[in-house]
Amino acid sequence: MGLVVPAVLLSSKQELEEKLELFSRISSITRVQIDVVDGRFVSPTSWPYSAPLEFLEMIKHREMLPYLDRFEYEIDLMCLDAEQAAGAWLALGASRLIFHAESATDLPRLLASARKRYGGGEFSSLVSFGIALNIASDLALIEPCLGQIDFIQCMGIAQIGRQGQPFDRRVFEKVHVLRNRHPEIPIQVDGGISLENAHELVALGVSNLVIGSGILRASDSITAVAAFEELQSPYGV
Repeated sequence: MGLVVPAVLLSSKQELEEKLELFSRISSITRVQIDVVDGRFVSPTSWPYSAPLEFLEMIKHREMLPYLDRFEYEIDLMCLDAEQAAGAWLALGASRLIFHAESATDLPRLLASARKRYGGGEFSSLVSFGIALNIASDLALIEPCLGQIDFIQCMGIAQIGRQGQPFDRRVFEKVHVLRNRHPEIPIQVDGGISLENAHELVALGVSNLVIGSGILRASDSITAVAAFEELQSPYGV
């Protein structure tokens, strides 16, 4: 498993296909994160909330995500109906779900319900569950839930739901505290990652770097990924 997880924030299904085609040419990429924004929890609205009928047709016709034999798909559910939305993505072939701590009024209940609903039966133990935590949120928000999840995603930007936002250095302290308190749990950071801050994040024990614009806006995406992959995390998953 590579260190880098590319993130895509989409305006259309076509854009998804185009970006996946690019990632398919980068051998180290084995996981892709799809950012899903409902326009209510955060904004602006992204695909597929911007084209719900198209998405429903995909599900109806049992269409699978492209390159399913090539990538593991991780869905970052920046939405208020995250538990319900998760089922559709699992049916399309996703295997990792990220719930945002701030989107739920009762986070332990949400996670328990999602695990009961999707953690067995049809989807078996292949599904992994993660919590994302905003930069301004206290770690106490997720501490009671760590026994219910497989990984943590610390947001590295102040305004989530938009790519290209500046990196917020407060995430360093969050990672430091989490790694010391919970050395066994994988931690990934999403947002604002550059080669400069990536070195420090990896040194602090980050398992994966979730990168959007740092790859997609690079003059050469393949070279950009290779530069990040030269870093090695002892906690890589």
